Amino acid sequence: MEYKSIKEWPEEERPRERLLRYGAQGLSTAQLLAVILRTGGKGKSALELGREALSHFRSLKGMEDASVSEFSDLKGMGGVKVAQMKAAFELGRRLLQEEASHSLRNPSFKNSREVYEYYRPKFYGLKKEKFLCSLLDAKNRVYREISVSDGTLSSSPVHPREVFKYAIKESAASVLFVHNHPSGDPTPSLDDLDITKRLVETGKIIGIHVLDHVVVSDGGYVSIMEKGYL
Repeated sequence: MEYKSIKEWPEEERPRERLLRYGAQGLSTAQLLAVILRTGGKGKSALELGREALSHFRSLKGMEDASVSEFSDLKGMGGVKVAQMKAAFELGRRLLQEEASHSLRNPSFKNSREVYEYYRPKFYGLKKEKFLCSLLDAKNRVYREISVSDGTLSSSPVHPREVFKYAIKESAASVLFVHNHPSGDPTPSLDDLDITKRLVETGKIIGIHVLDHVVVSDGGYVSIMEKGYL
């Protein structure tokens, strides 16, 4: 079969022209990737290259998580194209974070599901553990978030002294803890349970109530309090 570039296709079949005419929602995932890639390579059109990338990494999430070197297995996917893909994924992640930041001002949560839905975009795609402490007023409204620790791939060192010094300084009525598991499994580890127990005990001593500790991942969450781990 003779190779034809997208420029040689009928105009109504070209991904970019279809997007401009019908909107992005009308395009398949491979077609959207073709718009980002712009051109093909190694005898493949941009659409074929997009389809091959989807097949190789199995999903958009797989493509987002892939390192630059992992794209080298795909013929025609040079450095410029990889950079374009990575930039598109990062813009999507920042959009999620922006929407989360503006969706609620001084949010108040009724349950851990609402905590997860609000904080998930802030942790989405992170490769290392991050531990947040949210300070709440007497009406359980969040008025400040403190990044207590940015850890390694599998741990985020936290000490009660570092956590509660902010809560005391800001006169918080209560606190809420949220941290992520980059592995995708939100099941609390023994270390998670141990630090939560220590934080709860410290809070009781100084008179600041710990509402919950929610472990989040890209695929779900676990509330340590609601699950009765403590």
